[in-house]
Amino acid sequence: MVTPARRDLHGVTKLAKRTLTGTTLETLVSLSKRRGFVFQSSEIYGGLSSVWDYGPVGVELKRNVKDAWWKSMVRERDDVVGMDASILMHPDVWVASGHLESFTDPLVECKDCNRRYREDQVGEACPHCEGEFTTARQFNMMLKTFLGPVEEAAATVYLRPETAQAMFVNFENVQTTSRKKIPFGIAQIGKSFRNEITPGNFIFRTREFEQMEMEYFCEPGTDDEWHEYWKNFSMDWFKSHGIRGEKLLMRDHDADELPHYSKASSDIEYEFPWGWGELETISNRTDFDLKAHAAKSGKDLSYFDDQKKERYVPFVVEPAMGADRSALAFLADAYDEEGEGKHQRVVLHFHPDIAPFQIAVLPLSRNDKLVPTARRVYDVLRPHFNTQYDDSQSIGKRYRRQDEIGTPLCVTVDFDTVEDDDGVTIRNRDTMEQVRVPIENLEIAIRDQLNLMRKDCQG
Repeated sequence: MVTPARRDLHGVTKLAKRTLTGTTLETLVSLSKRRGFVFQSSEIYGGLSSVWDYGPVGVELKRNVKDAWWKSMVRERDDVVGMDASILMHPDVWVASGHLESFTDPLVECKDCNRRYREDQVGEACPHCEGEFTTARQFNMMLKTFLGPVEEAAATVYLRPETAQAMFVNFENVQTTSRKKIPFGIAQIGKSFRNEITPGNFIFRTREFEQMEMEYFCEPGTDDEWHEYWKNFSMDWFKSHGIRGEKLLMRDHDADELPHYSKASSDIEYEFPWGWGELETISNRTDFDLKAHAAKSGKDLSYFDDQKKERYVPFVVEPAMGADRSALAFLADAYDEEGEGKHQRVVLHFHPDIAPFQIAVLPLSRNDKLVPTARRVYDVLRPHFNTQYDDSQSIGKRYRRQDEIGTPLCVTVDFDTVEDDDGVTIRNRDTMEQVRVPIENLEIAIRDQLNLMRKDCQG
């Protein structure tokens, strides 16, 4: 991961100082707490630093981000399959991958207050007390634990710092059972852990996080072409799900900042309220990982090409992104404030496939005549859409509440519904326009409106 200070060394300082969105990180944190997106972990005990819990709305947002990625990456393709590996792996995996030796950051400690920082994220003096720093030393970011009843060196295992290695060590298992031929990919979504020295910026950099990674195995010599393909695919994925193109950039790594396994790496960055931050890295990992695991384990991880009648170790191109920081990017990009004074509203313009809830069913009031019909409408819709039922407070406040969590459409049941026309009103989040639709035509009408909103978000 490339830090802001590191980027300054590589000529991106001007980009990092571009005009930012008016949304502040504090505003997003406040909204997240107020509307149930994200809470501080263990809050009643004072919290645990840089560890976060997703609430009823946030868990839907993050799940939708993961589902959208999985749909595009696996279910809509015939050259990528999925897997779900365990978090704990044999310690030799991390020896072979180079993590035990190379997965480090330079750490400095203040001689006065004893606070510790990454060397590339501070100046010459401690930002807390202006004290002098010690000489930098390397700090391994892997979190370790012990397997079994005895805490000794022989029982040491590690919480995985990435999901990628499980896909490399399972290459033969997956290729054989799926009967896939090169080129093909293995995708995985799962938790990873890094003992970051200076986590921060809300859910952007944390010690426990969720990754969405895919390893694409290809013939040597075709890897540069596939690297470009996956760079374009990844950038298009963010844009097609509502992220504004002007808030994204592709930054190729310089030679001296490449990871030990990479021939070429490129970051997709988003302009967050605090500046540019990495969303996804697309790396050409060459044949480093398969060869390293083959050498350490003694297992042949080469591939026999039936058409060319030759055997080779595949090269790998890896698109790897964080589910948490992607969810934060979607939240930041969707945030908007419209109007002034009492007419002001906060609205999240999520893509319909990313929005935590697609539909909210709102009876005009809790009147005994309205509630049964509203519940019937709710039951009709929820098998087809992620739908929320909301009948507390005034209808105006409920509209504003749904705007604040980004619900694209609200369906209102009123007295005309039960006494006259059996119709309901659909309110559009973005335009606030309302249309009257018979209940029997409601599902089709909603699908049509959501499709129009999808096109607008991709515009």
